[in-house]
This record gives sequence, structure tokens and C-alpha cells, in this order.
Amino acid sequence: MNAELPVVAVVGRPNVGKSTLVNRFVGRRAAIVEERPGVTRDRRELAAEWVGRGFRIVDTGGWLAEGEAGLTGEQSVLAAKVSAQAAEAVRIADLVLFVVDVTTGITDEDAQVARLLKQASTPVIVVVNKVDDERREVDIWEFQRLGLGEPMPLSAMHGRLSGELLDAVVAALPEPATEEDEAAKDAAAAIDDGIFNIAIVGRPNVGKSTLFNRLVGEDRSVVHDMPGTTRDAIDTVVETDDGPLRFVDTAGLRRKSRIDEPTEYYSLVRALEAIDRADAALLVIDATEGVTHQDQRLAERIDAAGTAVVIICNKWDLLDAEEREKVRRQVADMLGFLSYAPMIPISALSGRRVHQLLPALRASEDAYHQRIPTAALNRVLRDAQNAHPPPVVRRHRPRILYATQGATDPPTFTLFASRPLPPQYLRYLERRLRESFDLGPTPIKLRVRARTD
Repeated sequence: MNAELPVVAVVGRPNVGKSTLVNRFVGRRAAIVEERPGVTRDRRELAAEWVGRGFRIVDTGGWLAEGEAGLTGEQSVLAAKVSAQAAEAVRIADLVLFVVDVTTGITDEDAQVARLLKQASTPVIVVVNKVDDERREVDIWEFQRLGLGEPMPLSAMHGRLSGELLDAVVAALPEPATEEDEAAKDAAAAIDDGIFNIAIVGRPNVGKSTLFNRLVGEDRSVVHDMPGTTRDAIDTVVETDDGPLRFVDTAGLRRKSRIDEPTEYYSLVRALEAIDRADAALLVIDATEGVTHQDQRLAERIDAAGTAVVIICNKWDLLDAEEREKVRRQVADMLGFLSYAPMIPISALSGRRVHQLLPALRASEDAYHQRIPTAALNRVLRDAQNAHPPPVVRRHRPRILYATQGATDPPTFTLFASRPLPPQYLRYLERRLRESFDLGPTPIKLRVRARTD
């Protein structure tokens, strides 16, 4: 996505329909929506386009009044962090959509948000949501008392008057520079920009968002010690000395049997989608708990997706020497099918050893894109067969006649054989290919095409 596209921030108190409006604008269910306050916690940027004009729309968590009754100490801290994310979205925006609820009128929280917006220099459109029919339109004029200009009616759920609002949004945006015109037209497709995508995945509360913030260099995701804080996938492009990387912070993955609310279900779906579209994954494990069966299931999903992977053991500084050795054995035993993946022990909170991640990711990126010359590939496979021939199956010994690399991302090889090759022999060949071509922390796919006669 072109970073120079204008930014539209959607803000307001909780449960006024901000995420529903965002989904309406981008034309898909990109933001998690549920009729309950506090579902959106991080700020999330998405591509949108209207009448050929592209922009980035930022969905934010709800602003909450300080000291709101009913919040516990932990909830109050989390609410403050969510509000800070919304304030940061306003700071970077070219236009703010302040969403209010026609069914409740002006609340104390609305008034507080309005005061904060008046202090900013960003243009604001007051969007009065849940105006589902003409009878409700007369009620929008109450919101002029917020002092932010003429309000606009909308039913985000039903799409009523959304075109008029989009017209107003495009009219209020700064004029695009000449060189940006083409990017604006292709805004929705520009996310596929060739940047290496890295999903940060793991169980809830293992330190993914803390690591994400450490890597991107800003408090982009809400970080708190309550499990389940991140409810969506958050993307950020980071410029490194070797080029850009896109990090995706995801919600923690639980077993499906423990997902007992719709919001957690959609968070799970987003996290799995992030794995499927990623080029690499940082699998974050809580070293103080060791490798769990859920970590193992998640690693299997990463392996099945054909995604390069680096295993991160977080909170390493909290272990003694004996506990560290135990975790290393667990990684080797329970995640043995990811034996090609490096294991890096870190402390995301202090930053210890986090500097080792970027070189490991670059190594995985190089391996992920690597293409092997056909002559060299067949020479290695010929030598491998001579050193260790395939086992005899039903009185016949298979032979690999020829091989070619059919694809990259990850490296995928097609082996033309006289007969099917047993799985254990394919694992041997994979190991020889890794050793010969330094394929490093990336999966390898071997496909066998055997004669049927």
C-alpha cells in the first residue's frame, strides 16, 4: 500500500458501529463486529476506494471516559491504552470520522471525544449512525451541539446513505499528487506489493504484541497482561537495512473447544488467514510454560501452509539452566517436524536477543524465494540415490529419473520416478537438498510423479 495515500480515522466511544462502518467502506468483513463494547482494541488500517479515489481507513478501539464506573483496575489500564491508540490514529489522520449513536443521543463520552477532537487540527465529520429510516433523520441535529460542524446521517448496518458519506469523505481529503493517481485507483489491490509478510502467531498471552511493538518500534498493538487483548490482525511495514518487511500481529489461538464467543471465533479465523497469506511466521512460545499441545497444533498449521518459520521462545530470562534445557528438549521432540526452523530464545519485554530475529527472517526469506538450477538439482539427487538407494517396494526398487523445481515460495520440486517413493525416503531427500543448497528455515515441498504402468 502506498504510504502517501490519505488516512481516514474512524473514532468514537465503544459500540457505536465504527467497525461496521469500516466493513461497509472496504466492502468486506475486515473488522470484527459484535454488539458488545470493547471488541476492537488495536487500530487497524485497511484499503478503501470511492469513485477512483483511494485512501486508508483506520478502525480504532472505543474512547472511554477516564474513571468510567464499573471498570476494574486492569480494565481501566487496558481502556487507557485503547484510548491512546485512538488518539494516535487522530494524530496521523488527514480526516476523522467521529461516529455517534442516534439512539442514545449525546453521552458524556461523546462530549469528551468532541473536546479532544477540537484540540486537534484534523478535519472532522460527525457521523450519526443507526439512522435506519427517514423518521430518525430529524434526530441528527442534536449532535450539532458537539461543535464539530453539520452531522451526517448513516446506517452502517444497512448501508443507508453510505454513498453520500463517502462523497463527503472524498471531497474532504487532500488532493492527491500526480504520481499517486495510479496508486489511488489501485488502492484495494496494492496490498499485494511484494513485501515479505511475517505473521507473529502463538497462544494467548505469550508476548506476541510485546514482540510486535519491539520489532516495529512503536506501541502499535495494545499490550496488557490480560489474555486475549489482541482481537484482530494488525499490519505494519518496517524498513530495514535490507529492505521492507511487513509484520502481522495476530490474536492468540486457542483450541476450538475453548472458543465460546463469536468474537474469539472471528479472531481465530483472522489469525489462520494471516498464517495462510504469510511468507514466514514467528511462532512465539511461552518458555515458562514450555511447549504445549496447542503450540504443536499451531506449528502443524504453519507447516501445512508451506510457510517459513522461526521458533521464538519468549520469557527466556525467567528460566534457570535446567528449565532452559528442558524447553530445548521439548522443542526438539514436539516440534521435530520443524527441525529446519531455528529456535531463538528471547525476552520481548527487555529486548534481549530480539536483534537476532531480523537476520533469521532474512535467511528464511532468501531460502523461501530460492530457485535451484535444474542441472545442480539432478546432480544432488543422483548422488543421493547412489549413496542411499530407495528401498525395495513390492520386489521393485524405485528410481528417480528426473527432477525439476516447479515453483518457489516455498521451493517446490517435482520428482519423476519409476515408482512411488516411500515417505521416509522423501525425508532423506529433503535433508540432502537442504544440506546441498543451504535452504535454511523454509519448508520444502516434494511432489512425486510415478509411472502407472
